[in-house]
Amino acid sequence: MSELKQSGIDSFKHNIKSAFKSFASSFLRSGKPTSDRSRAAAVFNNFFLHVQGVKTHINTLRPAYTLGLGLISFFLLIITIISGVLLMVYYSPSIEHAYNSVKDINFVVFAGRLIRNMHKWAGEGMIIFVLLHMARVFYTSSYKNGRQFNWVIGLALLILTFGINLSGYMLPWDQLSYWALVIVANIIQSPKELTDSLGITGFFDIGGFSKELFLGGLTAGKESLTRVYLLHIMLLPIFLFIFLGVHFWRIRKDGGLTKPDVFEPKAIDAALIALPEKKGGIFPANKTYGLMELAHGKTPVVDRDVENTVLSWPNLLIAEAALFVLCLAGVIVYSFFIDAPLKELANPMIPENPAKAPWYFLGLQELLSYSAFMGGVGLPGLALLGLGLIPYLDREEQHLGIWFSNKQGKRVAIESLIASALVIIGLLAFVINFGWFRSWWPNVPQLLITLINPGNIWVGFMILWSVYVIKKTGSTRMGAIALFTMFLISYLIYTYVGTELRGPNWDFFWSRSEWPIH
Repeated sequence: MSELKQSGIDSFKHNIKSAFKSFASSFLRSGKPTSDRSRAAAVFNNFFLHVQGVKTHINTLRPAYTLGLGLISFFLLIITIISGVLLMVYYSPSIEHAYNSVKDINFVVFAGRLIRNMHKWAGEGMIIFVLLHMARVFYTSSYKNGRQFNWVIGLALLILTFGINLSGYMLPWDQLSYWALVIVANIIQSPKELTDSLGITGFFDIGGFSKELFLGGLTAGKESLTRVYLLHIMLLPIFLFIFLGVHFWRIRKDGGLTKPDVFEPKAIDAALIALPEKKGGIFPANKTYGLMELAHGKTPVVDRDVENTVLSWPNLLIAEAALFVLCLAGVIVYSFFIDAPLKELANPMIPENPAKAPWYFLGLQELLSYSAFMGGVGLPGLALLGLGLIPYLDREEQHLGIWFSNKQGKRVAIESLIASALVIIGLLAFVINFGWFRSWWPNVPQLLITLINPGNIWVGFMILWSVYVIKKTGSTRMGAIALFTMFLISYLIYTYVGTELRGPNWDFFWSRSEWPIH
């Protein structure tokens, strides 16, 4: 064998051995990061990593501050997408085959049960963690200082998360799915209660039109499943990705996560990460930043790193990778032991009793039992409007990046929680024991019930309590804390009541063991 051929073979063997390193280098473009400058370049020059800033503030890496809630929500989305794509291979979106295809996934397809469980629980986990993330953002005042619009984007992401989960809940076409579809269709039709009361349904039936548009007809059937499937796999995810991209972009452009105006490093910070050198930063001291000067009106100091920051590579990226592994492991373990529900094939002739929406909509279903219009449209719309307006009504710039702003904020949150819990439980106890207008006067006009019902009374109390807090403290931030806390506790209480305490015929029972056999 000639020396030339031998040299070629040796080169080929060497290339095989170094293939992984070569791939990593090509991914990072600038090779393996070994210095501050190369670590910065690895983030700055890589499409996937560029969503992160080159530098990360120490406060972002404190687990007690962010709790990793936003990242967990995103990681659950990734798990949901991957498992959903695998399920699409075997799922058939037709009323003739949908149920059997899900059964095949559960009992025939290798690892099908585990994948379906992961898809189900990761999706519902998104709801929990998006809500918790939203609460974290609020209680740390992270919706201020130019982040108002991103709060609204986050609210849209919450709605889309609910919608994607709800549409997926209807796809198996079992009893749970079918009657949940019927309930949602009735919620969509809820404006009919108001138009009937006003006598305008004959020429303005917006509720009936919306229901027919959703179902593809007057009743749930083939067209309904097709539309729900389209919503689940295409329309809602498209909007989710668009809003998610804007959300990440705004976080990046707004300087990352919020931090206190006065930040003092703690001993734990040195244990978590290596603090950066203050001299001789990433870029040469003689580099000019004419564009930044034009955009911001000043030239930054380039011979010092930004105070209390570290390089995103490897500090932030390692933390994110570790959190993803923990998140994936948690979903796998939970999915291995807890199965996603699957009941009998959908039968329109045998209604579920109680017929319930998924747990995350049961608070809404509880409000529907008071008034269809207010529970289905009025109160949810008012809640979304109030949440969206919070950053524009509360413009105080003090105590940014601090949990509850100060001791007064903690006190207001606790007082609001107790007051709201007492009022909600009191209203529920009154309705359960004594009923409402219709129970007392069977012929009472429906419009009166629409205007005066326990849900409306509760919202009125929330508004009055928030105004009271603002007058008492002289702070719009304290009023916002009161309002948001009452919103959260009401969602939790109404969800629990609808899930655990409402049985057949939507009657109240202290436990499921008390439900009558039917």
